[in-house]
Amino acid sequence: MLVSAKEMLDKAKAGHYAVGQFNINNLEWTKAILLTAEECKSPVILGVSEGAGKYMTGFKTVAAMVKAMDESLGITVPVALHLDHGTYEGTKACIEAGFTSVMFDGSHFPIEENVAKTTELVNAAHHLGLSIEAEVGAIGGEEDGVIGKGECADPNECKQIADLGVDFLAAGIGNIHGVYPANWEGLSFETLEAIKNTVGDMPLVLHGGTGIPDDQITKAISLGVAKINVNTECQLVFADATRGYIEAGKDKQGKGFDPRKLLAPGFEAIKAKVKEKMELFGSVNKA
Repeated sequence: MLVSAKEMLDKAKAGHYAVGQFNINNLEWTKAILLTAEECKSPVILGVSEGAGKYMTGFKTVAAMVKAMDESLGITVPVALHLDHGTYEGTKACIEAGFTSVMFDGSHFPIEENVAKTTELVNAAHHLGLSIEAEVGAIGGEEDGVIGKGECADPNECKQIADLGVDFLAAGIGNIHGVYPANWEGLSFETLEAIKNTVGDMPLVLHGGTGIPDDQITKAISLGVAKINVNTECQLVFADATRGYIEAGKDKQGKGFDPRKLLAPGFEAIKAKVKEKMELFGSVNKA
């Protein structure tokens, strides 16, 4: 049974570890992440961007697939199905489609409009028992065509959004989506600490978890980060494993490529990467 992310993140914040959000793009990714979470006895959040939702033919299809797979695989650990960087319209659609958690990204709106839209969506999500994440300050890089420069969030604006009743907050602290450039300056822990002091016990979210040095991940968790998003690393290992299998020609055997065999190396690569991250985040055996 899928659950809201609120309880798992409240426990993570109190226990000084983080729950991984691993984005899903197809059946193989979903199965690999669920099986690894069960193996590690770790709570997990399955993230779905609007682009990935569209690719998988819609949010209702995604919700039905995840719920059925969770049941068929006999998953016993807490699993949340979460919209990642949702628009106003996308967030409403996921609430209706059966997601158990949503993120409304109003960071590109003026703060007054961000407050108004977030307030409405908080009420709609909580009415159905869903958890909701909001964002302040742009996360650098590109996510479904939305480009952010990695601006650090204003702690006062973070408090303004946190006070609306959101369950966890994504605040820009110099993190970016995608691969980090060689001249990246690192996370702004001064900003993170100021935000933590302003919003109190609210769990914080670190987007762009790919490529951040392990010591910075650990320090961010010590300063209140309870959810860390990982997508690009999974994309890279999946592509490398699948490409290597094709180039080696291991599935020809006179029959052409069997898609189940073709995607198997990528499936195993995703499992290994998710396990590595769960161990780093400290969520193993926390279910």
